[in-house]
Amino acid sequence: MAGMCCRVLGETETSATVEAGSKSARRRRLEIHRFKLVAADASIQTPETNRKRQKVEAVSLPVLPPREWKNAVRNIKINENQLAEDGKSESKNMNQYGSPSPSERIEGEVVSECPKFGMTSICGRRRDMEDAVAIHPSFCGRNDEIPSGLHFFGVYDGHGCSHVAMKCRDRMHEIVKDEFESKEASWNETMMESFSRMDKEVIECSRGATVSSAKCRCELQTPQCDAVGSTAVVSVVTPDKVIVSNCGDSRAVLSRNGVAIPLSSDHKPDRPDELSRIEEAGGRVIFWDGPRVLGVLAMSRAIGDNYLKPYVISEPEVTITDRTPGDECLILASDGLWDVVSNETACSIVRMCLQAQKPPSQPASSVGSSEAVHSFDKACWDASILLTKLALARRSTDNISVVVVDLRRNL
Repeated sequence: MAGMCCRVLGETETSATVEAGSKSARRRRLEIHRFKLVAADASIQTPETNRKRQKVEAVSLPVLPPREWKNAVRNIKINENQLAEDGKSESKNMNQYGSPSPSERIEGEVVSECPKFGMTSICGRRRDMEDAVAIHPSFCGRNDEIPSGLHFFGVYDGHGCSHVAMKCRDRMHEIVKDEFESKEASWNETMMESFSRMDKEVIECSRGATVSSAKCRCELQTPQCDAVGSTAVVSVVTPDKVIVSNCGDSRAVLSRNGVAIPLSSDHKPDRPDELSRIEEAGGRVIFWDGPRVLGVLAMSRAIGDNYLKPYVISEPEVTITDRTPGDECLILASDGLWDVVSNETACSIVRMCLQAQKPPSQPASSVGSSEAVHSFDKACWDASILLTKLALARRSTDNISVVVVDLRRNL
């Protein structure tokens, strides 16, 4: 390099010139030092000999392979500058869900805030994608509430083919809305009737051979498609309650004050009460790669599966939970996650992602891809991605769908 020369200086050397033939120079060459290569005109900084490495507190996290962990950590890093720009681009009175912002007032009343949420749904190691996810903020209300404080979240895990899960995705929230608005019934009755109606619609479609407008794999196997079904875990979040209705082995888990609380119970054929019900109806549970109804279906309740009725029923179990200030998040996911990740681990990961983002994230625009990945809130999306990566790292072999809802108040 023109106009520049380089020389090697020891850690304890100064910029003073040392004669090359002196005894001190020879002694220096025999000693072992750490060297720096610096430009001749660069200033030499004195090293900090007393500097200590900062102590890092241990955090209890799941064990991931190095590459998976590196990618997961990269995904949960937050670009504060980008968040600030996104916040400036949003309108003052409308958020990106298309509903009025929390600060907007209608007829003198403060509108109930929609909880932040994010989701990830991937095919994983399966050949076909049979999961479906539905998210509908402010989807219904009584007495002309516009917008309402009722928000719908659903995860559907299809089996046999995808069209029953897709039908549930497109219709379940509409049926729940119709039942809620047209009848003065309890949430338990509303959900029971909604699932029954959904099941009847699926059966009618299969008998009428009007499965869907798009071609699907099961149409090549049989025109009636009686051997197709789907799980359904649905949650309606209100300002004061979390209603969960479950049919199948998908699951809903609430994190409250650092504790994972399951809001649904998996409908497995070997569950004692389910086993008794199946046997009383004249069916059998056969262990073939796990417990299965008649040796076929690995769950005891589902929407569809007409060929296995009355052993496999569509009646859901409904839980109604009062919201508290200690509620942190709600996780809805298919068994592709829960088969390899515990409730406690999933909740701890989501809490880590939510707490890492300060100030709270702004809603992000929707993102679509061939694997149907959507993002609505940065922290919730990060959490759903990290859970999905963890499930893949632990060798989940199923489709994986995860919905994360931020239930924290006064953010």
